Amino acid sequence: MGTLQAFGVYFVGFVARPIGAVIFGHYGDRIGRKATLIVTLLMTGIATAAVGLVPGYDKIGIWGAVILTVLRLIQGIGVGGEWGGSVLLAMEWAQTNKNRGFITSWPQFGAPAGLFLANVAVLFFSWYSGDQFLTWGWRIPFLMSIVMVAIGLWIRLGILETPVFQRILAENKVERAPIIEVLKRQPREVILSALLRMAEQTPGYIFNAFVLTYGTLVVGASRDLLLTGLVAMTALGFITAPLAGALSDRIGRRTVYIGGCVLVAAFTFVYFAMLDTKVPELIFLAVALSFIPVMIMYGPEAALIAEAFTPRLRYSGASIGYQLASIIAGGPAPFVSTWLFSTYHSAIPIGLYVCVCAAISICAALLLPDQTNKDIAHEANYGNA
Repeated sequence: MGTLQAFGVYFVGFVARPIGAVIFGHYGDRIGRKATLIVTLLMTGIATAAVGLVPGYDKIGIWGAVILTVLRLIQGIGVGGEWGGSVLLAMEWAQTNKNRGFITSWPQFGAPAGLFLANVAVLFFSWYSGDQFLTWGWRIPFLMSIVMVAIGLWIRLGILETPVFQRILAENKVERAPIIEVLKRQPREVILSALLRMAEQTPGYIFNAFVLTYGTLVVGASRDLLLTGLVAMTALGFITAPLAGALSDRIGRRTVYIGGCVLVAAFTFVYFAMLDTKVPELIFLAVALSFIPVMIMYGPEAALIAEAFTPRLRYSGASIGYQLASIIAGGPAPFVSTWLFSTYHSAIPIGLYVCVCAAISICAALLLPDQTNKDIAHEANYGNA
């Protein structure tokens, strides 16, 4: 597969996420969180497993890339609707207003935990299949993902609709066109939610994706060393996320988030300095620690964004704002970093790039309403909606 084809397959998944946010945001605010989440799970899970069945270029030529692109599109649309529903299902079942940051950090826990399992699977099957990894070894983790889909479906079928959405139904406050309404009534919150994620998504994809290119081609580190570091990185990441969420319940979402922005901006320079030593132990340590500042933001981020929207428009507003960051921050980050390094032959411009993103996110955090420990279950709390 050529470079442009690979880029297309990669980036289409990010472009599809806001589309999924619009589609499933509409239904999440119209028919409920639970039903929408079941559809997004099946859509994402089946598309992911199907990737493992796509014939190679030697068998069907360019059609392999076409099929992969379509599957990535379906997967991205499903992911675009998945996040909002999972966060709201957790948050709107909270028994009190004092632990929403901790509760909503558990859906966030799923991202680094999933990356942990994915990296372990790649590491294991890379070893198991040896030289055959690119032939058939890479397919097994994709096919095994269907097991997680079955478990997720069983869990979601057993969960009741949230009390908040049940109240919206009972009070006959369901919007006919929630997407239009949220863009009309809360456009500021949508835009700020997207900008808020700049400091989380940009370094997140640099630390998780760009490092494989930089580490092997520039630093000369082995792929197995980097993958082992990524496994440790995700393990520390899923420990950090709920801790940061719990901390935000005590000192405020905005305070924790801004602290994470400052930390990630400073750490990025340290990170590349450690990689550039070419010492295996320092390379491993840099990669292993890299998700901690990201997860300090990622943990309370779900509550900070979701709490900013009125209940009847919450699925739509939170999903669109959250997923727009995929096309302005996360998706382009590895390519912008590659361009910066190839142009300036230094990692310092990459650090400055992260600093700019952190500054944007700090401004967004200061402007986004902080609803820590406030009652956000009723429409009356949102005068602008």
